[in-house]
Amino acid sequence: MKRIKLYGLSILLLASIFACTDDLNTKPKVELSLEQLLQQDPNAITGIMSKLYGSFALSGPNGPGSSDISDDPGESPFLRGIINLQEFTADGMKNRWGDNGLDQLTTASNWDENNKFFRYLYNRVYYTVPQCNNLLLVLNNVDVPNKQSVISEVRFLRSLAYYYMIDCFGKGVLVTEANVGQSAPLPEASRQQLFDFVESELLAIENSIATSNDYGRANKAVVRMLLAKLYLNAEVYTGTAHYTEALTYTKKVIDEGGYTLATNFVSNFSGDNRTSPEIIYPLIADALVSQSYGNTTYIVNGSMNSATMNTIPFGNPGGNDAWGGHRATKAWYGLFGDLNTSTDDRAELFWTSGHQYEMVDYKEWTHGYPSVKFRNSNYFSASTPTVFSGTDFPLFRLADAYLMFAECVVRGASGGTINQATDYVNAVRTRANASTITPGQLTLDFLIDERARELNLEGHRRSDLIRFGKFTGGSYLWPWKGNTQNGTAIPSTYNLFPIPLPALQANPNLTQNPGY
Repeated sequence: MKRIKLYGLSILLLASIFACTDDLNTKPKVELSLEQLLQQDPNAITGIMSKLYGSFALSGPNGPGSSDISDDPGESPFLRGIINLQEFTADGMKNRWGDNGLDQLTTASNWDENNKFFRYLYNRVYYTVPQCNNLLLVLNNVDVPNKQSVISEVRFLRSLAYYYMIDCFGKGVLVTEANVGQSAPLPEASRQQLFDFVESELLAIENSIATSNDYGRANKAVVRMLLAKLYLNAEVYTGTAHYTEALTYTKKVIDEGGYTLATNFVSNFSGDNRTSPEIIYPLIADALVSQSYGNTTYIVNGSMNSATMNTIPFGNPGGNDAWGGHRATKAWYGLFGDLNTSTDDRAELFWTSGHQYEMVDYKEWTHGYPSVKFRNSNYFSASTPTVFSGTDFPLFRLADAYLMFAECVVRGASGGTINQATDYVNAVRTRANASTITPGQLTLDFLIDERARELNLEGHRRSDLIRFGKFTGGSYLWPWKGNTQNGTAIPSTYNLFPIPLPALQANPNLTQNPGY
């Protein structure tokens, strides 16, 4: 399968074409040059698209030390923000570094509008969105190969960026190609308005985007998967449940996408996972040509420390390249029971030697078990350890679609049966050598735990806990929730992150989320 390249001369060229600006309403300084480029060489669209796709995994056009935005190039990449905000704020993973603002995430406490990690993700959304808008304007005036599908891809990437705005912040401004160049501050867009826009965009492009595409680029199944995610969380986002719609689009992904479960679970998270038949949409990494401190390098290197681990089998040379930051908590590995006797393959993906079960102090490296779910070593062939990870990040994969289908059925959606839902869940569990379940055992409580066993560290956990009513409050506690060892209740306002202060200062139409 052809693999989209995210780094190289095409992206270096684009660094001089797209203007990097904090002003969301400013046109690129050399937009005409981009138009001329595509008129002279329509095939240049491939490199331009790679720049847009790369904005979710890379920090900038000139290697890991460069940044498309004014934020720290190591800390601020989009995917790193997803892990920080979706995983470390939840129950399964904790970080020990104590960076300014990171402690507040990992303990779900003392959140405020000055936390730089909220700003990083917010800024990444509003870097990607204007770039998409600018390209859409240019594409109105030029012809490129597969033009309608390309336009649909750009609209998908814009929708994906807005999806994280809906999920994390609940509101923002709606910047489209229609208001590029507008000088007055844009009005605040509510969560419902952003939801309606993303829904309409995805429905509009479902039939115009290619059914199949190069590896790493969006296709029809990818659009449907994002739409299913949007509908799955619609009750949280809008107050109105759309589980039947979520099931409809999940079923399309399953029935028409052509994906199958990988034979071995861990192959989805290894250096050669581009060969996986299960990954629906990856964020691409390459150890040589798309280096970043914010792609899976953050997960792989951050989860290793040569002081207690042999990092070589996992594709990390060790030393300064094993950063010793992230460890799982018993809220994750405790779901497997006794790790020594569990038959579940997923229970083996924790490093226990030299580490203790209880996370008495989240800043102590040996408290809690590092996850080795993601690794930089190949599964199917030999590989050489490298400083940067070449493992792609599976943002969407089939096992998630199976579990989404089951959840929708249990929540009363039309279009699926409990027996089919159970079969899908059992396919996931059988792949992991876990025991099968009966339809009577398929409950919401079971599903939230199974989603943790299968999907933790893949950028879904906070959203899942919110949808199941377990993130805020005190009905479900985990280690260091609310900055106490055994966990304590946190306010319902934490179901949304605060709007960063610079965004509020830049646009007087924006208001802060309640409780901050």
